[in-house]
Amino acid sequence: MGVYNVHERLLTANHSEVGTLIDTLASSDDKLWPTRGWPAMELDRPLATGAVGGHGPVRYTVAAYVPSHWVRFTFNGPRGFRGFHEYAAFTVDQEHTLLRHTLAMASQGPARLTWPLIFRPFHDACLEDSLDRAELACTGTVARPAHWGRYVRVLRRLAR
Repeated sequence: MGVYNVHERLLTANHSEVGTLIDTLASSDDKLWPTRGWPAMELDRPLATGAVGGHGPVRYTVAAYVPSHWVRFTFNGPRGFRGFHEYAAFTVDQEHTLLRHTLAMASQGPARLTWPLIFRPFHDACLEDSLDRAELACTGTVARPAHWGRYVRVLRRLAR
């Protein structure tokens, strides 16, 4: 099953401000990945091509990294995840930058069930929380904060 999942937010910030957020991923000063209520993103070394890590049961390797612009992670797990996820910053004009997270993969075997039933709801909620963090870091506020739906709240209770 092919999966293409995109989350993006237009931020009132210049490209360098948004790009800096990408550069903090998996660091002790991570300003992009949501840590409140989500497993932290961890890598075996600072963000760079070849770094290995993940968050919770999701494992990956940094396949490519252009500082302050783009980072791509290729999946190593869970079983059946074949593809990547990435963050990218796109300049819209001097005062606006689009921050986009893209996940593209072929789900195989058990992932044909676990992706739509468990991982996708968690992924969608986590990524919206990540974009909230980006907006807060760039503007000091979040115009429309993300809210976890009932299904995500139930899954989170079951996961405990």
